[in-house]
Amino acid sequence: MPHEDATKVAQDVVRKLKRYAGPEYKSLLNAARKSLESTGGDLTRTVTVKTPDDRERRAIIGITGQYRPEGVSVLAVRLEVLDQAIREDTGYGLTYLLETLGPSLKNRPAERHRLAMGREAAVRSAEDSFLSEKGWFQSWLAELAADGTLTRLVNSAETGQLGHATRVLEWVQQRNELKAAPAQLAELAATITGDTKALNHGTTLATLVLRALAFRLGADRPKTTEERRDLWDRNGVIVDDLASRVLVLNLAADGDGLGEWLTSAKAHGMPFYVTLHQLVTMPVTITQPGRVYVCENPAVLRRAAAELGAAARPLICTEGQPSTAFHRLAAAIMKAGGALSYHGDFDWPGVAIATSIITRHRAQPWRFGATDYEGAVSEGAVKLVGTPQPTPWDPSLAGLMSAHGRAVYEESVADRLMSDLA
Repeated sequence: MPHEDATKVAQDVVRKLKRYAGPEYKSLLNAARKSLESTGGDLTRTVTVKTPDDRERRAIIGITGQYRPEGVSVLAVRLEVLDQAIREDTGYGLTYLLETLGPSLKNRPAERHRLAMGREAAVRSAEDSFLSEKGWFQSWLAELAADGTLTRLVNSAETGQLGHATRVLEWVQQRNELKAAPAQLAELAATITGDTKALNHGTTLATLVLRALAFRLGADRPKTTEERRDLWDRNGVIVDDLASRVLVLNLAADGDGLGEWLTSAKAHGMPFYVTLHQLVTMPVTITQPGRVYVCENPAVLRRAAAELGAAARPLICTEGQPSTAFHRLAAAIMKAGGALSYHGDFDWPGVAIATSIITRHRAQPWRFGATDYEGAVSEGAVKLVGTPQPTPWDPSLAGLMSAHGRAVYEESVADRLMSDLA
């Protein structure tokens, strides 16, 4: 065939195909696409066009050769009839037409099979681990399957991350059973993956592992930076041992280095910052801990140091959300037979912090009940904002705070706190 004739034929085919892009064919071809994608290309099905307009009705009459009266509510077309009509008109079938006018057809049955096989292979590989006998491990895998995480891993070709996560969890479990010293997060990441940053916050691997570690400890999934650091620490992994710190006043301890510094700082009534690095590398034993007071705001500790100095009772400060260093020091106090008493801001974030410390470290509330709030609140106080929180140590406190709708910050009641610390 001469070149000019071939070009003319090709142009004629394109013209015929594009004719089906008209609005009168849109509903019919959309229904055909949906059916073919859902069945993997089955042409034996019938599709329908509901409440067709007159143009759609006449177009379907032209395709099927069957008269359809005006006002008909549903028009049914067999796909094999549609395919044959298009083939006779253009030389190409229904599938070619749909992919010419729009994106390639999806094969949803094949896609579902691929996803199912991918999920099954990923879970089967994880269950080969010795951890498969652990209830928390099985709960973690079940949640990944239930919430679509496994499907997303298969779709993004990241199922290998589930294998890495399992290896990390095995490492954590074995180290904890041996009561080995904590390890750095970067070291763990490099050991398992060869990449020191593979477990950094935001990576797929870190997200998977933290979800599992929360199951392992029966804890909530971490939301904040400190909660993530603390969860790693409770599982024997240190994230950033220099950034995590706790402010201390008059807490003596035994132990080379840090123990000596704490004891010396107490003798001078001097506030002292303790880092997680120090607590890990220079473990201390708290001496004569008795009752150790805990505040939320460093202004309270600063005032105690200024007014009471070395005569102040032991006081540590969370500086807002408790750090991993705070939790580790609090655990050391409890281990030595001490007890904690906590005071914070009478606002909803302060209540949440109090709940976590009272629950985790068996702390006692320190002037942090309904009576204390009632005696301190004033109409000019800052308005309460945020989501109300329960106060299990004094259930009436939450109701009273909601009724007044006002916050009471720790600094405003510092006079009373100083009398306890004297």
